[in-house]
Amino acid sequence: MSLRISLIRLLLIALATAVLAGLTLYNQNNTSAQEVSQPLAVNLDELEWGPPGGGNGTPLGLRTARQGVDPVNGGVTYYAMFPAGTHFDTHWHTFDEHVAVVKGELTIVLGDKEHHLKTGSYVLIPGKLNHSWDIPAGGSEAIILVSRRGPADFHFVDQ
Repeated sequence: MSLRISLIRLLLIALATAVLAGLTLYNQNNTSAQEVSQPLAVNLDELEWGPPGGGNGTPLGLRTARQGVDPVNGGVTYYAMFPAGTHFDTHWHTFDEHVAVVKGELTIVLGDKEHHLKTGSYVLIPGKLNHSWDIPAGGSEAIILVSRRGPADFHFVDQ
């Protein structure tokens, strides 16, 4: 057998091995997402909130209720409760953030555009876009449901 035919066979075997390894990894990722995910149904008034926190750019009294983590991209889904009259400093995240307002009213600044939101509103915050939140004083707290498309990170912008 010639050297050329041997090299072609080795290349074909290497290519087939790479394709099969890729398919196996793809199937493992999809299977693990199905195996890890469990049904979940929660009522807003039955959430188990974490202790009040905040500071260093986040609103004092901020509370969260984590609902889960996407097993494929590491994105967290959680509720966040902002007390009335608080402000979340300008910041950005590496990954997209999807937000639904489930209670109250708030204002979000996306880039340089201000949006006044109320219960039922939806926001898509693209990764790396500067944004901040304000919750009006004198009203009730605001609650949002957040779903991230990757691990949570906060990069605060000096102003």
